Amino acid sequence: MLQLAGVLKTFQGIPALDHVTLAVRPGSVHAVIGGNGAGKSTLVKVISGVYQPDAGQVRYLGEPVRFASPAQARQAGIATIHQESGLVPTMSIARNLFLGTEPRGRFGLIDFTAMHARADELLSLYGLHVNSRHPLDSLTPGAQQLVALARAACADARLVIMDEPATVLEHGELQTLLAAVTRLREEGRAVIYVTHRLKELYEICDRVTVLREGRVVHTGPLAGLDRVRLVSLMLGHPFHPLDAPSESWPVDEPADQPVLEARGLTRTNVLAGVSLAMRPGEVVGLSGLLGAGRSETARAIAGALPVESGQVTVSGTASRKWSIRNAIRAGVGLVPENRITEGIVPGLSVRDNIALAALPRLSHIGIVADAQIDRIVSTFMKRLDIKAASPRQPAGELSGGNQQKVLLARWLAMQPKVLLLDEPSRGVDLASKREIQTLLDELAVDGLAILLISSDVGELADNCDSVVVLRHGAITHQLTGPDVTEDRLLAALAAG
Repeated sequence: MLQLAGVLKTFQGIPALDHVTLAVRPGSVHAVIGGNGAGKSTLVKVISGVYQPDAGQVRYLGEPVRFASPAQARQAGIATIHQESGLVPTMSIARNLFLGTEPRGRFGLIDFTAMHARADELLSLYGLHVNSRHPLDSLTPGAQQLVALARAACADARLVIMDEPATVLEHGELQTLLAAVTRLREEGRAVIYVTHRLKELYEICDRVTVLREGRVVHTGPLAGLDRVRLVSLMLGHPFHPLDAPSESWPVDEPADQPVLEARGLTRTNVLAGVSLAMRPGEVVGLSGLLGAGRSETARAIAGALPVESGQVTVSGTASRKWSIRNAIRAGVGLVPENRITEGIVPGLSVRDNIALAALPRLSHIGIVADAQIDRIVSTFMKRLDIKAASPRQPAGELSGGNQQKVLLARWLAMQPKVLLLDEPSRGVDLASKREIQTLLDELAVDGLAILLISSDVGELADNCDSVVVLRHGAITHQLTGPDVTEDRLLAALAAG
């Protein structure tokens, strides 16, 4: 039904899709998986007409196509269901189902009686026993996602693309979704199912294509492909059979009391009772596949993500209301995953970016001495070997590795007790990656507690004293000491 041959899509000269080939058959569910930056979303947008490929060919129903817009793709019978439903919250459920295709009566007016009757019938097929006259935003996010699926079905789409459809679904809604996908397959339609959730992938998908850094690294039937092998393909690490678990291996517990303890951090559909402890000089890794809740855990610890229950304690003291301000005052710093949108201020100088978080501590009645700032900035530029024309150079002009060092310098200037690092090596060159890892070793020796989030199991195995593995916002495994190896991490990621 759909074929992609050598599809190339670049942004500013960097390939997001690098000569991708894909074939999707009628009456099948074809999974597309991969980590952050693998190219999944770009692939969906190329197929659905949001982007046009720079090279290669897309064939649909045997004919070459080049959709100029998503509307053209929809008219051809390709329906895309995004993670956010993309419907109109204030309109009725029925109007959303038939938006643009409403049944018409005399004089071309909408036949509301027929529309509501058909809507109620369609909704019941998808387990939604609701009044179709009610506004869409009266439903839960999961139910809205099922409405989007029902809309695709009633539009007689031959190819349905589902981009992370289960992220906001409760258990019962998920089972309804999977049953609906099975129905689409039985009707002879093709489904492209983009997901990071291995359990549902194995339940409903026939074939799988694995993307990594914009390239297809594997495509074929799911039958016979075990989870560990699939995870190793996604992450780009070979897997070797495990020896017997080393649970009896004596591991000396650090004598120091935890400098930070997170207990029972909970937020609906995001975190499910996450607890961990960090001691001075300890590097704790946080692992999990895309959507596992790694970044959310770090943001909750840093006060940037409100939680419904749970507590963060630093040096034995818990704040009654945890917030970013209280976390910084307690000595907790967060280097976020997206350094451009959440980290550096590109238009500000290197000097100002480094000094940003330390200004309240350095000020006296609201005044900060330039000489004091210059001294701190000079110290950390030398210590981290930040390569810039001068401290006055805009941070946005630096390389990715040097931008990451500027962020690290900002928090180190605060003299933190705990540093949370979310994918610190992503998007930096090999030399900068090694420099950052060397710095982490030095900081740990100096007594700083570090939480290291990484998709690279090799990076976690090389740097961490222990690793906590998350899935769907809950802790599934905790590896310590000699058990922190690439193979055991891969096995933990694939389990369950």
